[in-house]
Amino acid sequence: MNHLNKIGPSEFNALKENYQGDLKEAEKLLADNYPIQYLIGFVDFYDSKIKVNENVIITRYENEILVYKTIKKLKGKKLKGIDLCTGSGAIAIALKKNLDITLDACDISTDALKVANMNALDNNVNINFFQKDILKESLNEKYDLIISNPPYVKKDEYTSPETKYEPAIALFANDNGLEFYKRILDISKKSLKKKGIIIFEIGATLSKDIKEYALSIYPQANITIEQDFNNLDRFIFIET
Repeated sequence: MNHLNKIGPSEFNALKENYQGDLKEAEKLLADNYPIQYLIGFVDFYDSKIKVNENVIITRYENEILVYKTIKKLKGKKLKGIDLCTGSGAIAIALKKNLDITLDACDISTDALKVANMNALDNNVNINFFQKDILKESLNEKYDLIISNPPYVKKDEYTSPETKYEPAIALFANDNGLEFYKRILDISKKSLKKKGIIIFEIGATLSKDIKEYALSIYPQANITIEQDFNNLDRFIFIET
């Protein structure tokens, strides 16, 4: 089977224009579920071109919905924010382009941060990227907005075949997928300004547990859970 025939015309044209190797080699990689986005070298994300490679996970439609909902909620406000577990920087870049925001972004992976910095430069935005292991370290500033699409796949959860090529550190989390959400909520107690907001993309089965944990820290918070295109719980907004 020629796996090049399985991709759409726009992807095929992008592959021909951007892939540096032989298309026969590309066909072999695709046959083994290698992500075409890595072969092309970039994705289109919320009106930005975002470089991707095996050091960062590939942006998905859910990430764009997260950005859309965040912009809709915060448009017109002057903000200081941070994007935790930024990866390629796609979410941070889209927010910087569309909000009046001073933005920090961090990740545990220095290789991911190299990609994020290149993407910020390519998209002509000023974001302060830095390395931090948020499971072990706290934040040094106070923010109006904390946003994150952290690792949330459970260790034994099924994932699509192509994810074997994506960095596991950016996908999987302990505590049944809750590890990062709990930690971010914990450190937010000192790093979120009064009347701030925390916005997460979440695993579809985690909304109840995350909401309960958030209320244990912010009993008076206004918490809303919203769905993706498949009507699965995918986003949580915690307004303190």
